[in-house]
Amino acid sequence: MQAFGVDLYVMNGEGTADFWPADHYRLVGSKKIDEMIACAEEWHATEHFDGVITFSEAAVIAVASVAEALGLPGIGVEAARHSRNKLLMRQAYERAGVPIPAFRYVTELDDALAAGAEFGYPVILKPTLGAGSHLVYRVDGPQEMARDFATASEGLRNMFWINAEADDVDLGPIGLLVESFLDGPEYLMEALAWDDEVYLGSVVDRITAEGRSFDDDVHHAPTSLPAEELARVHHAVKAAARAQGLRRSVMHAEVRYHEGKPHLLEIAARVGGGGLDTIARITADYDPIRSVVDVGRGVKPPVRHYWPTGTHITAMCLICDGGVVENIEVPPEVTESDRVFLQQITARPGDVILRPPDGNTIFGFLGTTGTSKEDAYGLMTELAGKITVTLEGDR
Repeated sequence: MQAFGVDLYVMNGEGTADFWPADHYRLVGSKKIDEMIACAEEWHATEHFDGVITFSEAAVIAVASVAEALGLPGIGVEAARHSRNKLLMRQAYERAGVPIPAFRYVTELDDALAAGAEFGYPVILKPTLGAGSHLVYRVDGPQEMARDFATASEGLRNMFWINAEADDVDLGPIGLLVESFLDGPEYLMEALAWDDEVYLGSVVDRITAEGRSFDDDVHHAPTSLPAEELARVHHAVKAAARAQGLRRSVMHAEVRYHEGKPHLLEIAARVGGGGLDTIARITADYDPIRSVVDVGRGVKPPVRHYWPTGTHITAMCLICDGGVVENIEVPPEVTESDRVFLQQITARPGDVILRPPDGNTIFGFLGTTGTSKEDAYGLMTELAGKITVTLEGDR
């Protein structure tokens, strides 16, 4: 942030008192949206903020509410809700004629089984208020549906992405969706909506050998999509952004092909995680973080329509067996490589790693550069194999 000349102040509803330097930090002590807004208004009266931003999916609606109350640039609460809740998003897409998978909101197992029978297996089961592929499953038949529906329903009770939301905010329906399966390749975009135009700042191929859960991501950039397909994807993303009500917003968009046609999976009103911002800078000369700062203060970011730099990368989520982490060892060969652009360990000793069907926790991210996809991928898989995870009871 300092590289963009930003003086960053942080407000948390709940948390620790030492999260941020004291002169730039407020801890509300409550997740109630009215109390958070009151704290922001009082602070704004003395600091005169230029904008309100977030990088967290769980704060999109709260930040839109605060920005609206302070009279600062924002996407609006309704657009935030449609960008956060997958059911409301699907309904908005459906009204606008945006191509999407068939979907059904389900509250009981019988409803989920009926949707599976109607759409035909495999189907996708996901939360309406999810993020990071948590509790998202490919379901291949009725027996798996019974098991996964029970797991996901129970998981909703303690799901971070729901519990981290502000209180007293209309989040839309909280529950599960069953969606028809899209059988083609998937693409991820860091994008920008600005008035009547949508820019695809970067485009990344998902090259994972897909399993039952969707956290086993392996990505490659620049995209393999030819120009004519990029144009079709751009058209679909632009229509979807308008359907959600996004007029000036950073966006993380996900598109998947089915029967030769791009379908929208989602557009989040935030930047993508897992190093996608770094990938955008390296492979497309687009900086999503800079865009967050500029959009937050009402200024159009420097952006162009997608144009790759020619540098190849591959990146992956790091996955291990389930259990309690005792130690994670990353050797110097990984940490000191000049071809590693992303190396982040997110798990700590004592953390619980859950694997399907109980959950889908990753322990970090790794990304490498190369002269081709094969070159970058070969090094990435070699270095990933040198990272050692010790779980309690392994010794």
